[in-house]
Amino acid sequence: MEKIIIFDTTLRDGEQAPGASMSSPQKLELAYQLEKLGVDVIEAGFPIASPDDFKAVEAISKNIKKSAVCGLARCIKADIVAAHNSLKKARHPRIHLFLATSKIHMQYKFRKAEDEILALAKSIMRLTRGLCADVEFSCEDATRTDRNFLYKVIEEVINLGAGTINIPDTVGYSYPQEVHSLVTGILNNVPNINKAVISIHCHDDLGMATANSLSAVLAGARQVHCTINGIGERAGNASLEEVVMAMKTRKDIFGDFYTGINTKNIYNVSRMVSGFTGFVVPPNKAVVGKNAFRHESGIHQDAVIKKSITYEIMDPREVGFSGAQLVMGKHSGRHALAKKLKDLGFVLSESKVNEIFTNFKALADKKKEVYDDDLIALAEEKTREGKKAYELISVRASTGTDITPSAAVAISYKKKTHTAESCGDGPVDACFKAVDKVTGLKGKLLDYRIEAVTSGKDALGEVNIKVQIKDKVLCGRSASTDIIEASVRAYLDAINKIST
Repeated sequence: MEKIIIFDTTLRDGEQAPGASMSSPQKLELAYQLEKLGVDVIEAGFPIASPDDFKAVEAISKNIKKSAVCGLARCIKADIVAAHNSLKKARHPRIHLFLATSKIHMQYKFRKAEDEILALAKSIMRLTRGLCADVEFSCEDATRTDRNFLYKVIEEVINLGAGTINIPDTVGYSYPQEVHSLVTGILNNVPNINKAVISIHCHDDLGMATANSLSAVLAGARQVHCTINGIGERAGNASLEEVVMAMKTRKDIFGDFYTGINTKNIYNVSRMVSGFTGFVVPPNKAVVGKNAFRHESGIHQDAVIKKSITYEIMDPREVGFSGAQLVMGKHSGRHALAKKLKDLGFVLSESKVNEIFTNFKALADKKKEVYDDDLIALAEEKTREGKKAYELISVRASTGTDITPSAAVAISYKKKTHTAESCGDGPVDACFKAVDKVTGLKGKLLDYRIEAVTSGKDALGEVNIKVQIKDKVLCGRSASTDIIEASVRAYLDAINKIST
């Protein structure tokens, strides 16, 4: 098997994404995590770009022991000297040179001819190789470069000591078949290519960065540039997590290759990058998105319960994902609810699960997602239910700063519906008085407490009351996203304890 070198540029190209700047301490902490992840090369920054960038590369060089630490430099002497100085304490230093080779860049950015660009590449390679044993050379905008000129530049810089040749799809212009053809062309037309490692660096402007990177590997590239969460210039870079997990998952295609990445650390590193940059990971992001391994559809949930491979092509634990996989919502089915309740510790009969399922569906219609605490509240309410004398059918309350609070209730009693209306000091008091008219009982409220048992604006609220009816003090409890409804149900819960 051949190893695919993972070159992570989150701290350099990733940080170049507008708004993604990180402080030097954050960069060092992330570098520690990248090393723990098993990244082979950490591109720590662009030392000449700013004093803080230099400081970050220097600090990372001093502290990283296993991974190679790389500094980026243009083909300018000052850049190379800055990179060299920042890497002096690195155990495995690498200088990464880049020089545009496409006609577009040569004409509009450099205003130089091919022979001038080639001469510059050769002179800078001599200087850099004299300062650092490990030099990587990038032909910027390689996918839009004339191939014969590209072959010539690559051959010359390898002759002068470049150990890695990076092929950037700088503006995300290429597509998988074209990238495969380009790498194959380099292997077949650069006579000394066996003395260097071919690397690929893809941007995601057309959404093909990961596909292009994998195509390059199949063609012969043995190093892949990538970033955590795919952050980077414009639409971003190839995502490390996608490239690595694609190779690990599709062993039928990539069985001859492996990486040194400890995939179980991927999820935590992803969240660290998101936290440091403020870039939220989209819920549908491959591998590390919140929804990547979560299922709401009842059909999917049922199949996953029976055999996870039906809808999961990789084990969530392989990337460090430990969250709930079954997301309870309006599309969820009975099997998923039964399993979820069992996982939460409830031992329930099928009939009781069916009763809870009815209430669950009603709650799910009100909420985008039903959380574990929601289910616990529903289950606890059902498990403590006995035979009910009074059951709430509906409740309506009106209140405001300039009107007297009033309420109307409809309650089932002995298979008949009874209605009543009343006013009160507030909407809950009005509801309770309307209930009293139906039951013929007069309760004295001793204690009333509301507690949010779940998070969010649509949180499930639990009402706990203590009420005196005749000579008995009774407790009642109920939960709903509607506090008025929960209050009435809690009141009836207490009343039912003396009526059955």
